[in-house]
Amino acid sequence: MHIEKAILDKVNIWLTPTFDNDTHEAIREIMTTSPKELEDSFYKNLEFGTGGMRGIMGVGTNRINKYTLGKNTQGLSDYLKKTFPNEQLKVAIAYDCRHNSDTLAKVVADVFSANGIKVFLFSDLRPTPELSFAVKYLECHAGIVLTASHNPPEYNGYKVYWQDGGQLVPPQDHEIIQVIEALDYSEIKFEANNDLIEYIDTEIDEAFIDSSIENATFNTSSAAKENLKIVFTSLHGTSIKLVPDVLAKAGYPNVEIVKEQAEPDGNFPTVKSPNPEEPEALAMAMELAERTHADIVVGTDPDSDRLGVAVRDDNGKMTLLNGNQTMVVMTHFLLQEWKKQGKLTGTEFVGSTIVSTPMMQELASAYDVECKVGLTGFKWIAKMIKDFPNQKFIGGGEESFGFMVGDAVRDKDAVASTLLMCEIAAQAKEKGSSIYQELLQLYTDFGFYKEHLISITKKGIEGANEIKQMMIDLRENPVHEINGERVVCIEDYQNSTVRNLFTDETEPLSIPKSDVLIYYLEDGSKICARPSGTEPKIKFYFSVNCAIETIADVPEAEAYLDTKIKKIIAEMQLN
Repeated sequence: MHIEKAILDKVNIWLTPTFDNDTHEAIREIMTTSPKELEDSFYKNLEFGTGGMRGIMGVGTNRINKYTLGKNTQGLSDYLKKTFPNEQLKVAIAYDCRHNSDTLAKVVADVFSANGIKVFLFSDLRPTPELSFAVKYLECHAGIVLTASHNPPEYNGYKVYWQDGGQLVPPQDHEIIQVIEALDYSEIKFEANNDLIEYIDTEIDEAFIDSSIENATFNTSSAAKENLKIVFTSLHGTSIKLVPDVLAKAGYPNVEIVKEQAEPDGNFPTVKSPNPEEPEALAMAMELAERTHADIVVGTDPDSDRLGVAVRDDNGKMTLLNGNQTMVVMTHFLLQEWKKQGKLTGTEFVGSTIVSTPMMQELASAYDVECKVGLTGFKWIAKMIKDFPNQKFIGGGEESFGFMVGDAVRDKDAVASTLLMCEIAAQAKEKGSSIYQELLQLYTDFGFYKEHLISITKKGIEGANEIKQMMIDLRENPVHEINGERVVCIEDYQNSTVRNLFTDETEPLSIPKSDVLIYYLEDGSKICARPSGTEPKIKFYFSVNCAIETIADVPEAEAYLDTKIKKIIAEMQLN
């Protein structure tokens, strides 16, 4: 195949003495055996998306390797020095169970130390939320996690956190990217100053565990805790380091761990994908729950920032909750508890995202609490906490199985969230109810909301172009009617406008720009289109709702809403 000159020019740079012999040999091997892979490895530079930078490991500008991460770290070092002159700079680094995460974390530590920056490096793999906590606890200027979350085994990634423990947001992210892009690979300082690298472990663990228990426990009786049967799986990831300890210290003795998935392993051998959004990922845990008659199943993703939950339905059958359902159950419980404790003063808020269930606004409104809504990604919820220091953050989440309890951690946190779900389950069971019953009651009180997500994968250069074209078509040829319901308005976050299709009036949107389109229909349905920031996918989010009077109305209402979603998908030709 013919390879463009621009790509070959990039390849030739990587064959200069700036790069080591292993890199040279790997490139020559690919040139001979797979020109297509060579093109994909170099056709662009790996970019920062909604969850930092993620990519396939290998040689090239579009891959995760010591040079692309070294360049990021050198750029971040230069930016930190400029932003905080005359300060002893400090950064914290954590990593997950993925292949090469430990060695890449050491490369990153070496580069920071070579630039005179003090490094706190976790001595072993740790959950991502603990890094967010450590940044604040150790008063660092920044933090890094080496993780690719739930991506396939060949991926790794690089998340950057700022002083507040939240991920990078504008303007810092764009400013840092400009510094990184202006760098030459030859400017990376790889020679470590080991005097500046300090390994951390137990002290931070204990502080993090205590903080999780303080934020996520609410006067649950010892008897209720002892009566709750829990099945937990870490899906070969980092949460095995902390979740069992947190549950034990919080007073939950009946925890069964899925042993086959307890060993951290970057191959994730027992699952197709270590993603708690996928029902298959929790299959082993569900089987164990049936054998042990457990009340609740919790599984976390490899870096332990997201959780999947299964509970028993009214027929005693284990059923998986989706991210929107766990989010509304946790949010309502927190609002209820804060009210009981007299902590609602009118200055509190909960957080959500534009693709999550509108039910969050209904819950917040019922408690006279503000619901702030941001773009997809927890960095935006962390930014809300930073931007509104006079308001108290209660909790918040997004549909993709992430939740944040309080503001001690400024990112989604499956450690505290797992404990919170167990608190809810224990209290519900003690009063003869269940999480499932509590959820159905919420639907009766606040409206029955049903959400659905479709992810369409389009790999490589051609895939990226297809996704781009789909978004162009939706923008330039907007649909005016879907499933017999008129489209009321379209929010376009790329153009920062909301357009009323009835009046053709346009108003500005205050949320930062992002490649997202949301259609609102006359019956309250909501359809959102969004290319993924970290995977080669375009995602379509559907939310429909109706009022119900009693829990007995649920089956009929659910069938009605399921049919409505199917019709919308068929009409938009997405099936």
